[in-house]
Amino acid sequence: MSAHESLTASSRPLLILIAAVLVCYAVALALGLPQQGAERKTSPAQESVEAPEHAVPSGHPPYWMITPFAALLLAIAVFPLLPRIAIWWESNLHKLYVAIGLGVATLLYYLLLHDQPVIQHWPVEHAVQPGEGLFQLAVAAAVLENAILSEYLPFIVLLLTLYTISGGLRIDCNFAAHPGTNASFMAAGAILANLIGTTGAAMVLIRPLLETNRERKRVAHTVLFFIFIVCNCGGCLLPIGDPPLFLGYLRGVPFLWTLRLWPAWLLVNGTLVAVYYVVDRWWFYPRETARDLAVDEVRTHRMRIAGIWPNAPLLLGVPLAIMFLDPAKPLPGTDWHPWTFLREIVELSLVALSLLLGDPATRRQNRFNYHAISEVAALFLGIFICMQAPLQILHVRGPSLGLSQPAHFFWATGSLSAVLDNAPTYVVFLETARSLGGSENMVAGVRETLLAAVSLGAVFMGAMTYIGNGPNFMVKAIAEKSGVAMPSFFAYLLCSVVVLTPLFALVTIVFLQ
Repeated sequence: MSAHESLTASSRPLLILIAAVLVCYAVALALGLPQQGAERKTSPAQESVEAPEHAVPSGHPPYWMITPFAALLLAIAVFPLLPRIAIWWESNLHKLYVAIGLGVATLLYYLLLHDQPVIQHWPVEHAVQPGEGLFQLAVAAAVLENAILSEYLPFIVLLLTLYTISGGLRIDCNFAAHPGTNASFMAAGAILANLIGTTGAAMVLIRPLLETNRERKRVAHTVLFFIFIVCNCGGCLLPIGDPPLFLGYLRGVPFLWTLRLWPAWLLVNGTLVAVYYVVDRWWFYPRETARDLAVDEVRTHRMRIAGIWPNAPLLLGVPLAIMFLDPAKPLPGTDWHPWTFLREIVELSLVALSLLLGDPATRRQNRFNYHAISEVAALFLGIFICMQAPLQILHVRGPSLGLSQPAHFFWATGSLSAVLDNAPTYVVFLETARSLGGSENMVAGVRETLLAAVSLGAVFMGAMTYIGNGPNFMVKAIAEKSGVAMPSFFAYLLCSVVVLTPLFALVTIVFLQ
């Protein structure tokens, strides 16, 4: 089988799946279902009917229901370290088994034991009351719909879209892997992350960065700083940069408000780039062998960009779809509200166009495959289900945590964003900050200082663990496929604590007092 045929074969199942989804959506449109979902999310009459049910439930799951989520995090952290399990764990199918198993355990609790109302977020926010029977089907269904329809599907479709389209765009370069060269990659990524998202910037730049450093033996630290900067801290200037900020935009934060975070963005990213340069220049680079450095100086070539058509226009179409196809907001200049899931349908269509119109040779040169996104899809399926109980506990207990100052919100939001997905964590603390009220310097009903603290905490501290933000895991998987021995979960956590915690403390002192 030729390389072209092999690539076509690997993409064919995804294309078939996308075609099936498009057909099903067309049928749903004919039945009026997506339109009804959009109307429910935007109808004032509907909101007035359900407003009394929006009150936060007074009860929450017991604290031991954190166990499935903690067990999944423990599996991600420990299984790769156990010789007898590590090989089994390498299979994404096996990761899916563990994720689904713990997700089912969470849903069984809601089906059999939970006796409190829950807030269902899809297609419109309303309270679901427990029934009289043994099986709480409505409650379990609401939790599952929150996890899958409201959170997981938009999350994974966006990641798949950025991952696949950027996989067809190749920046082919092999510069001499000097510390300044690698630092320049990261500085460029910190800017690009705000234009095409942290996922898009990471997928576009990680491969040329790895290619540039192919002759060097010590590369893991470069990938770590790349994750810190490009996958996380760089993306706080626009709502399309990172999912939490996008959710804030959907909840009324002005689109350009996040540009006001540029001093913190500059401090954090500028410091990280400088620290990387110092560490690489005076520690790692001198420890490379003279032979490897000599080969690195010789095996270079200028930058060549392939796959600009059609992938660059398609990649720019992703933030446009995100900005304009929100069912809760009318299309600018019209009274028409986009249909439910139309945004995701457009994103999948962009994926199909990239695969059908792009040059397969470019993807081959990128060593493009679906392993990294499959790993994220498998693990985060379980993460989104299992984290429903911890999020509900936080939603009820959050207002009583004694948070009142920007520093409180920065560290509380950030600490939980490191182990929970940072997007729903952002929403919880945004609402907590909104509940405190205020009269001056308000943005979307939240004191501006508190909004800045929540925004910075969610974006910056997603860098603390591999699971804090979706691109982290994908970059790790791509680096490992390229032969880079990446740190384990706990080793990465230790590195992030040593490097990032003092920097975040400086952010607190300078900006959040």
